[in-house]
Amino acid sequence: MPAHAHESDTTTDPLARERAHLAASRAALRAMREDAQALNIRDVTANWVNAAVLQAQIADRIKSLADLAHTPLFFGRLDYLHVVGAAQAEGAEGEQFYIGRRHVHDADGDPMVIDWRAPVSQPFYRASRKDPLDVGQRRRFGYTGGELTAYEDEHLTDPSEAAQTSKLLQAEIERPRVGPMRDIVATIQPEQDEIVRSGLGGTVCVQGGPGTGKTAVGLHRVAYLLYAHRERLARTGTLVIGPNKSFLHYIEQVLPALGELEVKQATVDDLVTAHVEVRSTDEARAAVVKGDARMAEVLRRALRSHVTMPTEPVMVVRGSRRWRVPAYEIEEMVKELLARDMRYGAAHEALPLRIAHAVLVRMEEAGEAPDDRVQNAVARTPAVKAAVKAVWPAVEPSKLVLRLLSDPDFLAAHAEGLLSEDEQKAILWTRPARSVKSAKWSAADAVLIDEAADLVARTHSLGHVVVDEAQDLSPMQYRAVGRRCSTGSATVLGDLAQGTTPWSTQSWEQALHHLGKPDAVVEELTAGFRVPREVIAYASRLLPVISPGLAAVESVRESPGSLSVREVSGADALDAAVVAACEESLTHEGSTGLIAADARVPALARALTAAGHRYLSPGEETSAESRLTLVPASLAKGLEYDYVVLDEPAAVVDGEPDERTGLRRLYVALTRAVSGLIVLHAAPLPAELA
Repeated sequence: MPAHAHESDTTTDPLARERAHLAASRAALRAMREDAQALNIRDVTANWVNAAVLQAQIADRIKSLADLAHTPLFFGRLDYLHVVGAAQAEGAEGEQFYIGRRHVHDADGDPMVIDWRAPVSQPFYRASRKDPLDVGQRRRFGYTGGELTAYEDEHLTDPSEAAQTSKLLQAEIERPRVGPMRDIVATIQPEQDEIVRSGLGGTVCVQGGPGTGKTAVGLHRVAYLLYAHRERLARTGTLVIGPNKSFLHYIEQVLPALGELEVKQATVDDLVTAHVEVRSTDEARAAVVKGDARMAEVLRRALRSHVTMPTEPVMVVRGSRRWRVPAYEIEEMVKELLARDMRYGAAHEALPLRIAHAVLVRMEEAGEAPDDRVQNAVARTPAVKAAVKAVWPAVEPSKLVLRLLSDPDFLAAHAEGLLSEDEQKAILWTRPARSVKSAKWSAADAVLIDEAADLVARTHSLGHVVVDEAQDLSPMQYRAVGRRCSTGSATVLGDLAQGTTPWSTQSWEQALHHLGKPDAVVEELTAGFRVPREVIAYASRLLPVISPGLAAVESVRESPGSLSVREVSGADALDAAVVAACEESLTHEGSTGLIAADARVPALARALTAAGHRYLSPGEETSAESRLTLVPASLAKGLEYDYVVLDEPAAVVDGEPDERTGLRRLYVALTRAVSGLIVLHAAPLPAELA
């Protein structure tokens, strides 16, 4: 491969031809969009319901065909040694294929750009000199905005050409980051591509340190699965779960940029707060106990305690006849339903039909010929309803949890042998609420109610769920996520070293067990593409303390001078030094994130305002008003900025309930920088960094 990219000059006929293909492809995409806009629904259906559905589908199709001016329509080209069949290449046959974010065809239906997810595109990411996969030449394109400015060739079967690092690939990885997270479709690496293209049937867990691209890999896997299994996932649904709203806002443009508009996004709290309104926060001790997997068994016991054995027979009156079902027979029905361990609500609905069936047997023995309508009528008689209410009453999940957290005796009876007395005291409310509506529920309480609701009636399962920053979930939160993909699959993304909750995951084996996916494949990404080598090496000094045995990220980015650690004389001078460091960072192209302990944010906000600087909050990065974001350390996880100014590391550590969690929070803050990091401190640095 040439050491330089081919730049535009008087001898750029190849580049001119590529620009012509780009212009023709954009025109073809416009024509595809115009065809979609011209569709007349009245010609297709007279049914208004079908028309509304079709109209929504057409609107989504039109959106997906938008030509984003600053996004390259294609980013690569593959020249095969032999002709490739149409089945592999979206209907095209030939040797040369342009690889892009979406499929584009001309008026005759012949592809001009091949979707990056198509089988014929895979060698763009996987082909090498060792295994060229029938590719003679791989071409990468360079862009400025949406304008094609350069290309670079790699001849995979030419022994005379030495292997070199692609400068265009490196430039794309290091391109300044302003605004929300963008896709990495042009820069996916072979080890990432293996995860992206893994099948729908299996769950994959990705352990990846800062800058390894695990979030992007997870999102691109969703895009790939939607391409490969669109009809199935259209029926069953897909969901991306993130740690907070700021993070979801940051990643929300990745899938639409790849043409996928139907994927829903949520936090775990969003999933479980449909039952109750969260109005309070638990102390750490209570949250840890409520998040423990043992609470699932406490809830199961408490729910089943509502089932009692019958003491009276059921007498059903039909016309002039009376039919008697003795108590011992009903008891056998109840025991059988309990032994089947079916959902509580399903058993509640099944019991009256069982009793009614027993009545029908007696009717048949007496010479009558009852049918299913008679059985349903018997099941609805007052006598049967009263018996079921006494034996297997309906239970409201929120009321069940309310009683557990309010009634010490009820909790003790069902937590015996599971929770210690101290653990029971930790989760009991000091002031029991009178009703579900008046209760000040916490996020952990909402997860308990969600668990109880699933014990009563099965939670709807989706086809695929992605959960990011998964190391911060409690066992009960994992169970809540697992219920949403019990008949589907999942992509679990996280970094054990970045666990900052008191209940954070200690091992992926435990986490996957609670998720209900113990057979999931665990993949580890250790090559860092985002954080400069100097910065990640500095942050990795914390690993032996925060996550012993975890491999440090090996950054591929050489960036001398990317780290500056500065001591400030006296706390009074720190605010001014931080503002100056932000001004220094803003002289460079790209975004700047000022990360500080949550308690320090108000003071720094005042200092920035006094100095005349406008700043954003996390999640507002789409605004063009400022390239500076003031980030509380508690919200920094998953975000990235070209330049980061880190205020007072000791304050970040001290802001957490214990030192280990504080050091993990600091590790997160230290690894948000893409190009440069300035660390400012007046207090002594943690010993691991000093």
